[in-house]
Amino acid sequence: MTYDRLVCANCAAPVNEGRCPVCRASRARLQQDQGQGAFAGLSPAMLVALLVVLVGALALLAHQTV
Repeated sequence: MTYDRLVCANCAAPVNEGRCPVCRASRARLQQDQGQGAFAGLSPAMLVALLVVLVGALALLAHQTV
């Protein structure tokens, strides 16, 4: 989620402007969350599903090369 459309419940201003301490803290937390990598937002179930798909694709590839 990006913070450019969020409105602060404390001061009713856009969070990206950082007018109050609550806005600044939320903006910092969201910026930190966005910088954690490609798989940071995925749930464990989604990671397991991706792993199953990857193993299936590798099995299919190995079967075709034999």
